[in-house]
Amino acid sequence: MATIATFINNEVCSSTTTLTELTNVNSAQNEQNSIDSKPVAIFNDDKLSVLLEDIKKDQSLTVSPHASDHEQISNALKAHIQSINNDTCAPGEENSFFVCDINEVRNLYKNWCDELPRVQPHYAVKCNPQPELIKILASFGVNFDCASKMEIDTILKLGISPDRIVFANPCKVGSHIRFAQQNGVEMTMFDNVEELHKIKKFHPNAKLFLRIATDDSTAQCRLSTKFGTHLSAVPELLQTIKDLQLNLVGISFHVGSGASDFGSLYKAVRDSRWVFDIATNQYGLPPLKTLDVGGGFQLASFKESSKILRLSLEEFFPENCGVNIIAEPGRYFAETALTLATHIIAKRKVNDDEAMIYINDGVYGNLNCILFDHQEPTPRILYHNDQFHYDDFQSTSPVSTPNHPYKVSIWGPTCDGLDCITKEYYMNRDLVVGDWLYFPNLGAYTSSAATPFNGFDQHVDTIFINQDL
Repeated sequence: MATIATFINNEVCSSTTTLTELTNVNSAQNEQNSIDSKPVAIFNDDKLSVLLEDIKKDQSLTVSPHASDHEQISNALKAHIQSINNDTCAPGEENSFFVCDINEVRNLYKNWCDELPRVQPHYAVKCNPQPELIKILASFGVNFDCASKMEIDTILKLGISPDRIVFANPCKVGSHIRFAQQNGVEMTMFDNVEELHKIKKFHPNAKLFLRIATDDSTAQCRLSTKFGTHLSAVPELLQTIKDLQLNLVGISFHVGSGASDFGSLYKAVRDSRWVFDIATNQYGLPPLKTLDVGGGFQLASFKESSKILRLSLEEFFPENCGVNIIAEPGRYFAETALTLATHIIAKRKVNDDEAMIYINDGVYGNLNCILFDHQEPTPRILYHNDQFHYDDFQSTSPVSTPNHPYKVSIWGPTCDGLDCITKEYYMNRDLVVGDWLYFPNLGAYTSSAATPFNGFDQHVDTIFINQDL
């Protein structure tokens, strides 16, 4: 079998087979596509699968580019807990709390620029709308993806220019469109004819992105079940754009939050190229200037996903082609930057080696990611028997081992039986009321969806560290 092109640091090394050959692109067939037809099925899935498998086997792509600052995180957790007197504190002083490592965010941004230098990130505000986190990202040069009037207002009130915002909701409230227009937010999405008529009425000079559907079947949170038009419907939308004399500037897609099948990235870029071409060649629209490759990026797999994206862009949108590339990462910038600390408020023993543990946060609070984002947070022992154990990264296990004899289920503070963090975990210490647990890598889709259900206020404090490095 022919070898596959290898791309390192966005540069193409010599190979006997290019991705164009791998996918058997037939430009003559593309030119023969009629206005009303779907694009010719030109993609070779088998050969792409070979490429993806080779990338997965490349050990250099699985190494995280940096490590968490465990010493500073541990110090911040310890200092806050030591400031609390459980016997005399006011109600709520012993609430759960976050530690946010700004240096982690800084390293993540540097890593993004190293791996995807052509791609301008627009942070998805919904992932974690902490104002301090937003200000830090803005200072690095990150722009913003907003989905509502409130998110737009959050960005504007921080003094960030409206031209750094993309209103990335394809199906918007009419009054929110008016708000965007009145406040100078010009970029927005659509995926249906009805939305175009609404935009024509409320924001006729908007810079529009047509969002296309993707195969996001392996994503942690699928989005194409709700948003994105199929390619067969693109001609009608392009004709409507032309008829309404609206300003189409680009194409967007999203392969799903927490995506794991990076072949979908390649296919979405390829499909976007087709829409770019027919918009100009068949409908006479001005050349499109921007491709929005959406979100779904996460640190654990970023070297893989960024490599596939570089390959895809080099194939279909090479440098100096006149097209700007933007993205909408959320999880990538927030997930590993925050650690959640929780207090054990109650315990019920089942037997000598098993207990039910109740903590002061749960699925209605900052651990809602278990329900809404399909996450499985990792509990670790932070404080027990008057000692801190942050550095014992093996203090817990999801399965029984000789070193973890204490079986627990962990529950949130509300009166709902659904409020369960985990039904089975194993500890190396017999935890008691007053001890603390911590959950690393819990910055994405956590605090943004916390509720005061049952009267528990879950909008908790965040301690920021490494701000001045």
